[in-house]
Amino acid sequence: MSIIKAISTNPFKLEMKGSLSWGKHSKLDKLEHVLVTAVTSDGHTGLAEAPVRQTIYGETVASVEAAIDYLGNKLKDIDIHDTQTIETILQGLPNNYCAKGALDIALCEARAKAQGKTLFELERGPNENIRVSFILGISDTTTILKEAREIFESGVSVFKIKIGRDAKQDETIVKTLQHEFAGTDVILYADANEGLLPETATKDLERLAKLGLAYVEEPLPVHMLKARSALKAQNILPIIADDSCFTLNNLERELEFDTFDILNIKTPRTGFTESKKMLELARNNNKGVMIGSQAGSGLATSHAALFASKTGIDFPSELSFPLKLYQDSITPSIQYNQGFLDIQQLSKVSVNL
Repeated sequence: MSIIKAISTNPFKLEMKGSLSWGKHSKLDKLEHVLVTAVTSDGHTGLAEAPVRQTIYGETVASVEAAIDYLGNKLKDIDIHDTQTIETILQGLPNNYCAKGALDIALCEARAKAQGKTLFELERGPNENIRVSFILGISDTTTILKEAREIFESGVSVFKIKIGRDAKQDETIVKTLQHEFAGTDVILYADANEGLLPETATKDLERLAKLGLAYVEEPLPVHMLKARSALKAQNILPIIADDSCFTLNNLERELEFDTFDILNIKTPRTGFTESKKMLELARNNNKGVMIGSQAGSGLATSHAALFASKTGIDFPSELSFPLKLYQDSITPSIQYNQGFLDIQQLSKVSVNL
């Protein structure tokens, strides 16, 4: 029997190349995340990364550490293969999304090793090459264009553009990027981070569609359920659900009101266990799926990419944030080629924190 003997945390910081701004006031200029380690009685170890996003989930480094310490005490001496008990314990602490997501993934890796496999061997899907997207934050046109050029040269050709603070500036940036990458296979789409207004959202989406953007993420505030359902019903532009689908329960609500076309599953906040349930439910309801890494370093990104290899994930996934870092949490660093990530490279990475 392989039982859970110890769960620990180790905060770490990584400097970014520039900052990432989104929504009305949010900004990220360095990573302050938590490494989560799970160890079994027979010496098997699992590692995962918990991103800390105060303005999104209300989690801090201290709260992540406290949540994992609390859950770790409850999980101690549980059989690593007793997934039902483990899931019940994790669900017993509401919210604390990234703390629980990282803990779930760390336990999944320890469980895989207890079965004589690696996490890569246990969780990989049939998709060998994954189309990758990169997040362009709110900034001036010159800064965004410079970053987009560098990222394109690094092998990424899908860009998610943060919008919502200045419509004219948003339009200028889109047109500038379209001109820069004319004749390539670059795809552009928008993320409004709930920043549009219900009374003007229809015209805003019509404008974005006319500009040639592929889809838009979370155009309206999550609490405006009826307005979001009505906006989706107009079928102006495919809508991505992110903030509205933190959990499986959230997803069930959104499906009932038919508010979106594409689901963005972020494994750092739902781990592998809940993410699999969300993927199955989305597929059963004929929704598209993409994967996000919640601006994670290489460790969180490698886990998200591994999950993105599964059947049913058919839209570009946010797997290139490590390109914004001076140093990463894994070696070798993830490589991108002609818009894609080859998952085979993930079998060789190691954590260097």
